[in-house]
Amino acid sequence: MGFSKFISYFFHPINFPIVGTIVYFLFIPKHIYKSQEYTILTVIIIGSYLFPLFLLFMLKQFKMISSIQSATIEERKFPTSLMIAISLILTNWLFKNQIVDLLALFFLGFGIALSIAYLLLHVKIKISLHAIGISGLIGFLLYFSYVYRINFILIYILLFVLAGFIISARLKLRAHTAKEVFLGFFVGLLSQLATFGVFYIM
Repeated sequence: MGFSKFISYFFHPINFPIVGTIVYFLFIPKHIYKSQEYTILTVIIIGSYLFPLFLLFMLKQFKMISSIQSATIEERKFPTSLMIAISLILTNWLFKNQIVDLLALFFLGFGIALSIAYLLLHVKIKISLHAIGISGLIGFLLYFSYVYRINFILIYILLFVLAGFIISARLKLRAHTAKEVFLGFFVGLLSQLATFGVFYIM
């Protein structure tokens, strides 16, 4: 149980946008000035990680949520809507930069997946945001490797193993049913691939 809690906290959904951004800058072959890279990374860390983490901490302090995992359907509504707004704001900002379009699509895909998760909360379905996070990262790397012809096979293997650990942890903690984690996984993956298909291929 302790290991499952560690996995759930360490691989919290708000971590994955930063991981995707770091991987993007590590492997993108197109030249980007380091100053631009650091600015983008700093804004994303503050906007998608530090600010939401601070807000979750404040919500917990005021007893509006029981934990940063937001266990119940009602507790999830505000944090999820907040992350949707942040994802879309970052998407708009990244598109305006015009040098990191794929990264903008990554955040747009997350925004769409979280919007689906939010809508499902209103019909009492609580899909796994952890599963959305890891599968969204996998989906992003699939089209990132397609565009730049990079072989990510070892990273895919690592991420699928990690996805297995995360899904198993959420099930062991009884935070979700099998239906909720697998639905979350496919929502996260397909949102990324559909976003790429609409904006990049069509």
